[in-house]
Amino acid sequence: MRQLLVLAFSVLFLTACAAKGPVAESMLQPTKGNTAAGTMTFAQQDDKVLIRGQFTGLTPGAHGFHIHDKGDCSAPDGTSAGGHFNPFAKHHGDPARPDHHAGDLPMLVAGADGQARFEALMDGISLEVGPGNILGRGVVIHAQPDDFTTQPAGNSGPRVACGVITAK
Repeated sequence: MRQLLVLAFSVLFLTACAAKGPVAESMLQPTKGNTAAGTMTFAQQDDKVLIRGQFTGLTPGAHGFHIHDKGDCSAPDGTSAGGHFNPFAKHHGDPARPDHHAGDLPMLVAGADGQARFEALMDGISLEVGPGNILGRGVVIHAQPDDFTTQPAGNSGPRVACGVITAK
């Protein structure tokens, strides 16, 4: 009986934690000469998107992290992903403040082992139809920290990994 209750609770818990809308994923691959890689999930949560990721092969410390305009990682240096996703024509900035590109994400911070985990609930983006839709766009990790000030991209340096956001 106890096992049945535990099973029932687990099913209810997992159902309650399930995404309330569309979901997507991205597999980031290293750009030429780099080792950074990772997996990301995106889940629509009402008018925001919950983003989670796990990454390896990074240099220790902070890295600029952005959703880019194009879902194209074909260039060896990742530049084919274009600039930051900016459907509302805002200045680049800190995503903790109201005025920033829709594609500006919080800093990705890697430990001494080159691994990082990421979780953020972001507004201004969506997995549903509309100007903030990020499906088919790129995700890029940069070599250096984002200063959240320099226009148009935060002076984050070269792109060390790139992936495309696809519906799951």
